[in-house]
Amino acid sequence: QVQLVESGGGLVQAGGSLRLSCAASGLTFGSYAMGWYRQAPGKERELVAKISSGGSTVYATSVKGRFTISRDNAKNTLDLQMNNLKPEDTAIFYCAAAPSMIRRADYWGQGTQVTVSS
Repeated sequence: QVQLVESGGGLVQAGGSLRLSCAASGLTFGSYAMGWYRQAPGKERELVAKISSGGSTVYATSVKGRFTISRDNAKNTLDLQMNNLKPEDTAIFYCAAAPSMIRRADYWGQGTQVTVSS
């Protein structure tokens, strides 16, 4: 079955950096658009960034210039480099796989907590 397993979350001070990773199995990784989403307490889940099978990227306005999404189709991994983190970035971050950039995600990971202290 399809598994998406996130890692790399943790506690960091404002201005710091974290790198999230998502290891995918059970799917043809290179054929899927991949994305990072987040959900803060009391808020709806929102898109952070997504990347097409060919490497095209889309970012939420709030993270542009601070976060970088990347993928390694040979290793079936998806990464999110997060720099200059802010307390408002505190959330559970989820990895997701979708058939294309405009389709809803078919598969989700279990999430990893990111906490940014002020």
